Amino acid sequence: MDNRNLLLAVVLSGLLILGWDVGMRYFYPEAAISAQADPIKPAPAGKTAAAGGAAPAAGGAGTLGGDVGTPRVDLKAALASPTRVAIDTPRLSGSINLVGARIDDVELKDYRETLKKDSGPVRLFAPEGTPGQYFAEFGFVAGGARQPSNLLWQADGAKLTPATPVTLTRTDANGVTYAIKFAVDANYMITATQTVTNAGAAPTVIQPFALIKRTSSNATLDQFVAHSGPVGVFGGTLWDPHSYDELAELGGETPEGSPDWLGFTDQYWLAALVPGDGKGNVKVDDAGFRSLGTNLFRTDLLYGASTVPAGGSLTQQTRLYAGAKDSQILDVYQDAGITNFGLAISWGWFALIEKPILWLLRTLNGLVGNFGVAIILLTVIIRGLMFPVAQKQFASMAQMKAVQPKMKEIQERFKDDKQRQQQEIMKLYKDEKVNPLAGCLPLVIQIPIFFALYKVLVLAIEMRHEPFILWIKDLAAPDPAHILNLFGMLPFEVTGFFAIGPLAVLLGITMWLTFKLNPSAMDPVQQQMFAIMPWILMFVMAPFAAGLLLYWVTSNILTVAQQSYLYSKHPQLKAANAAADKQKAKG
Repeated sequence: MDNRNLLLAVVLSGLLILGWDVGMRYFYPEAAISAQADPIKPAPAGKTAAAGGAAPAAGGAGTLGGDVGTPRVDLKAALASPTRVAIDTPRLSGSINLVGARIDDVELKDYRETLKKDSGPVRLFAPEGTPGQYFAEFGFVAGGARQPSNLLWQADGAKLTPATPVTLTRTDANGVTYAIKFAVDANYMITATQTVTNAGAAPTVIQPFALIKRTSSNATLDQFVAHSGPVGVFGGTLWDPHSYDELAELGGETPEGSPDWLGFTDQYWLAALVPGDGKGNVKVDDAGFRSLGTNLFRTDLLYGASTVPAGGSLTQQTRLYAGAKDSQILDVYQDAGITNFGLAISWGWFALIEKPILWLLRTLNGLVGNFGVAIILLTVIIRGLMFPVAQKQFASMAQMKAVQPKMKEIQERFKDDKQRQQQEIMKLYKDEKVNPLAGCLPLVIQIPIFFALYKVLVLAIEMRHEPFILWIKDLAAPDPAHILNLFGMLPFEVTGFFAIGPLAVLLGITMWLTFKLNPSAMDPVQQQMFAIMPWILMFVMAPFAAGLLLYWVTSNILTVAQQSYLYSKHPQLKAANAAADKQKAKG
C-alpha cells in the first residue's frame, strides 16, 4: 500500500510539472484568445520590385511587400553618417536617419545594459544591417507602390527634443510633397504626423504607413510569465500567442479586429505603433506581423488608400512608443486615450493581486530605500494579515489531533469496507465539528500571493538591477553566489538546479524547520515526502529570482515564530506531536 501511494504521488507530481505550462496557456485568456491565423500574403512581384526601387505603378491600394536584403554594417560606422538628426529627451537619446525617414538609433538613459557601472545605456533601436538591427520607419505607398526606403529626406531642425519637433520633407517629380513631423514627449512616445500635399496637376492615391523591423537575435527569452515577441491589442483583446520561432513557422499573421496598438515586446522593453488616436477607429488596410527570414521580423501598419486631388492634402498621425515597460508610464498613456495600453505588461489572472503588491513594494521602497527590505516588510504585512487564518488552521489541526484515536479505530474496524469507512469518518467530522479542509486554507491563500509576487519580480522593471545587501546586486536575477564553485573561487559556472546559493540553502533549512514544527503525519509515505520536500524545493527554487527566495525565506522564518506562538495557545497539539514523535522513534 505504501509503495503504491508513493508511486501515485510521484506520477501525479510529474503530471503536475509537465501539465502546468500547457494548462496555464490554455486557461490564460490572453494566450488563448487568438484571432484566426491569416498569413500575410506575399506582395505581387511588381509591387515588391517597386519597394526595392522601381518606379511606382499606377493604381489604387498597395501593400508594403517584402524587404530586400541589406549588407552587414558596423554600428559605429552607421551612426557616424552625416544624414542624421539627433534625439535628446530626459529619457531617450539617439538620432533619426534621414535616409528612409527611420528612427533607428534609440538608447534608454535610465537603464544600463548590465550591473557594471561602466556599462552603457540600454540600446533599443539600431540601424538596419547592424547585429542588433531594430528600427521604426515611416513612409507612403503612392499609386499602389511603396516608396523606396533609400530616399533622402530634408530636415528643418538639427535636434528632436520635447520642445523642438522636427519635420522631414521631400517632393517628387509630380509635385507631390511628403512631410513627416516628429514630436516627442518627456517619456518614450514619439508622434509622427504624416502629411501629403498635392501641388501637381493630377490626383494621386496615397496610403501612409509605419513599420517596425527587428532581429530576434537579441530578443529576451519567451517565458511563460514574460512574453517576448509580437504583441498587440486587436478588437479590444490582448494578442500575444506566438514566439518568434512560431511566427517564423507561420510566415506571418494578421490578427482579427481593429488594432489599438501593435509591436514587439521584450521582458522589460517595448516598441509599439499606435494608429491614430489609439482607439481602434482608424481605417487600416493591413496591421499584422511578418517573418522576413534570417531572424528578421516586421510589424506593418498600412492605412487605407485615399485619393488626394490636385491642390488637396492628406494627414495621418501615428505614435511610436520606444522605451521601458514601466507600468506607471503605460497607465498614463492609457488614461490619456490609448486603449488597453497598460496590457503591454501582461499581468494575467492575478492582476488584481499583482498591482497592489507592486504598489505596496514601491511605497515601502520609498520609505526604506531598498527593495530587498521592502520585500521583507511586504512579507511581514502579508503574514500579519493572514494571522487570523493561521489561528484557525492551528485550531483545526488541534481538533484533528483530538479525533485521531477515534479515526484510527474506524479505519481498523472498516478496513475491508472503504465506503463505510468514509461514511463513518465523515460522520465523525460532523459530530466533532471538525473541518479537515481548514488546515489547507492558508496554503490556498498563499499560492496566488506567491505567484503574484513572482510575476511582479519578473515583470516589474522597478526590480531590474535593484540590490539588497552584500552579494545580492539584482533582486530580479538568481542568487549569483554558488556553493558548488565555492562562491566563484573555482573556475567554472554552475547552472540550473545545481546553482545553489546561500538563499536556496536558507530556504531548505527554514522549510525543514516549518515542517518539523507541523503535526506529524500519520501516513509513513507522507512523512517521507515531508522529510525530503524541503531539500527538493531547495534545488527547484535555486534558479529563481533572489527576491522571490528572500520572500519565501522570510515567510518561513515568520511561520516558525508563528507556529511556536500558536503551540503555546494549543498545548494539546504540542503534546500530541511529542507523543507521536516518541511513538515514531520507538518504531
